[in-house]
Amino acid sequence: MPSELDEKALTEFSGRVVRKDLVHDIKSGANVPTYVLEYLLGQYCATDDEQSLKEGVETVKKILSRHYVRPDEAEYVKSEIRQTGRHRVIDKVTVKLDENADAYFASFVNLGLSDVEVNEHLVSKHEKLLGGGIWAIVDLEYIPENAGGAGSLFGIAEFNPIQVSRMDINEVKEGRRAFSRDEWRDLLLQSVGFDPSHFTDREKLLLLTRLLPMCESNYNYVELGPRGTGKSYVYREMSPHSILVSGGKTTVAKLFLNLNTGQIGLVGLWDVVAFDEVGGLKFQDSEAVQILKDYMESGSFSRGTEEMSAQASMVYVGNIDLDVEGVLKSSHLFEPFPEDMQDLALIDRFHYYLPGWEVPKMQSDFFGDQYGFIVDYFAEYLREMRKETYSDEVNKYVAFGDHLNQRDEKAVRKTVSGLLKMLHPHGEYEKEHLIEYLEFAMEGRRRVKEQLKRIGGMEYRAVEFSYIDQATRDEVYVTVDEEADETLIPQGTQRAGTIYTIGEDEGQNAVFRIETQALPGKGKSNISGEPGRGMKDDFETAYDYLKANIHEMSPDESLDDYDVNVQVLNPSNAGEGTETSVAFLVAIISGILDRPVRSGLVVLGEASLMGELVKVNSLVDKLQLASDAGAKQVLLPTENKNDLAKVPNELLDELQLVFYTDPLNAATKAMNLK
Repeated sequence: MPSELDEKALTEFSGRVVRKDLVHDIKSGANVPTYVLEYLLGQYCATDDEQSLKEGVETVKKILSRHYVRPDEAEYVKSEIRQTGRHRVIDKVTVKLDENADAYFASFVNLGLSDVEVNEHLVSKHEKLLGGGIWAIVDLEYIPENAGGAGSLFGIAEFNPIQVSRMDINEVKEGRRAFSRDEWRDLLLQSVGFDPSHFTDREKLLLLTRLLPMCESNYNYVELGPRGTGKSYVYREMSPHSILVSGGKTTVAKLFLNLNTGQIGLVGLWDVVAFDEVGGLKFQDSEAVQILKDYMESGSFSRGTEEMSAQASMVYVGNIDLDVEGVLKSSHLFEPFPEDMQDLALIDRFHYYLPGWEVPKMQSDFFGDQYGFIVDYFAEYLREMRKETYSDEVNKYVAFGDHLNQRDEKAVRKTVSGLLKMLHPHGEYEKEHLIEYLEFAMEGRRRVKEQLKRIGGMEYRAVEFSYIDQATRDEVYVTVDEEADETLIPQGTQRAGTIYTIGEDEGQNAVFRIETQALPGKGKSNISGEPGRGMKDDFETAYDYLKANIHEMSPDESLDDYDVNVQVLNPSNAGEGTETSVAFLVAIISGILDRPVRSGLVVLGEASLMGELVKVNSLVDKLQLASDAGAKQVLLPTENKNDLAKVPNELLDELQLVFYTDPLNAATKAMNLK
């Protein structure tokens, strides 16, 4: 029996909704997108009458059996066209321009035809044929007079793309008034195929956010998370206006503009360009990332002498193989991106980072038999809403806090606008709903900024996002849950010989943990783990200096009486960790004396073989990283005292800075020795 929500949907949107389990029953036998099946189901099964449903399903099955082309039946279908002179097929059709022949030729993916000449008028009317292709119902005819000649034996007699022919957005807006916000939210989820009863309110909002790029133009969205959560499903199955590009090589010509042919790329042909398995994405052009940055910022791009605009939203989905807490202890949440896309300016263009680890893995019982919008109708509704904007609605109730810059505000406004258009297309909402969307939008943008701070340091330190309620003047701060708890550097006393330090790797900073064991022996030393060549050199410098000078600290000790084993733990997987010799020296002394260092301590600094101290480079960035990693105290050379004026007050409030005058003095202060 249809639920109360189903009954309301059938009443308010008669002929526009379909029972969603019918799709799953049919889809197992036909490898076509959901919107293709629902296009057919919408014509024959838009009812709750069981007998009519059964008859409609049988009709759809017969249509698919007769006209859907399976690759293994391609030759039979060609023969059928030859025998009858004309035959209808359901297939995906793509078109390419043959520059030598100055003509367009179509390829039928399943049928295996690749040389069907196409009328130029058809290509002009359906430009997406040139950019990835579209599913269509096509009447193919046989042309016997072309036998033995250069022309194709097959021609297109009639072409009908599988998409809704007319969309009256006012119909959606008026119908929306009959539903509460929560009812409408659940109806949208049912339209995707989900049973809303299996999800929390938070999970429902996360799932619907995947649809935002379809109703908000030029929206830059990223979702990384575990496998099996359905990250790419909606971009492949839910809209004829979205294209999913699987991980692999791509080019500027394919994405933007082919200078040789003048053919517009994917961003000019599709509403959404989604990259699946983003970790495997490779650009063959050196300028690709720069053009991508320009486009994600302004919605325009330059190729040759022309500057062109487009409205395609950019979506990047991929997998995070480790648990998020583990990733954040050692790295950042954009680590799965290709190295050339871990570009600060590119990352800063993202409007929303959806935490895919919060989305439950898909299970069969998540998909129900409720009614939802026919997918192509749903897709057209979302597309029509791209023409409107609700980005200024925020101003009615709140003002942004000081830490949000112009790019942050733009990102938050676009997310709020998209949620309002999707959930309140009629423009009516309660303040509490807008605040809910605002906090959700700020969280997703702050997640981007938190990663920028991890990668880029103090330039991106303003991450304390807040808003001020216009009515009460209260300031509310918005956090991200995954940044709140565990840190890389634990509090409390560590074992003797354990030191945390920050080393440099080609201008980037990384946290290292040094563990030292000093056992009675014959003066041997060994370093293991994953230290780079520069880090090994720092260890040797520290060991040789200490061997010559340990008597100044402890007259009775000699390194010749110990075997020193050092292991370097490299949670960031950095390739190198230079400027760490003082940390090695402190670790060795701590191990020999069996005395731990201060709680939450990071040791910075480099010394020469003669003990001459070197000023710490990029001090502010290293202090910020130490604070982010959980440090409470930092030991550094007196040579850096003059740099204190450059350190922000908030960092000075978070960290206790302890200065040393020489390498042995560093060990003394690290262990609170007198």
